[in-house]
Amino acid sequence: MRLYLASTSPARLATLRAVGVEPILLASNVDEDAAVEAAGPLTAPEMVLLLARLKAEAVVGRTVDGAPIDGFILGGDSAFELDGVVYGKPHEPEVARERWLLQRGREGELHSGHWLIDHRGGVVAGATGGVSTSSVRFAADISDEEIDAYVATGEPLQVAGAFTIDSLGAPFISEVRGDPHAVVGLSVALLRELLLEFGVRWHTLWNRAL
Repeated sequence: MRLYLASTSPARLATLRAVGVEPILLASNVDEDAAVEAAGPLTAPEMVLLLARLKAEAVVGRTVDGAPIDGFILGGDSAFELDGVVYGKPHEPEVARERWLLQRGREGELHSGHWLIDHRGGVVAGATGGVSTSSVRFAADISDEEIDAYVATGEPLQVAGAFTIDSLGAPFISEVRGDPHAVVGLSVALLRELLLEFGVRWHTLWNRAL
């Protein structure tokens, strides 16, 4: 059974590889800002689920090395919510620094949307999705110097909420309640549940030696 990941996220790829799955990567190239604007007011969970669905649907019908997709397509998206405000990727260093000054010593929620399309046999036979939400608390004693040094690495610029828990940002996270994989961007526990809706057992995806 093959899994096609409609994402070029290094974190999602690393997560899947760590649990024995080597996916086929397909860039979705979805204009996220335009999609969210067109959808109108959305809650954070609704937004990440919408974008996950659009990313998965964007690669339907493509071929890989001349062959049609034969397996499951997975789309994903993440957003961080603090005080009811949703934060995506900061992109700019000044924005990332502002986020960290705001987040320091506080707790927010990381929402990770998943959309799974059954594309076995080269045709769409069904789809399902879900959202995994985890609470993240940031250390209260993070210094301005540490924030500036972290932002200078460039790592927080292209990740939801301007932080990671699987790389350089990890020491600044004091607590995670919920699925830590979801904070990275892909809940393998939720993915397993979604596959079960199609009668597919998780171990059938194993194709990578650990």
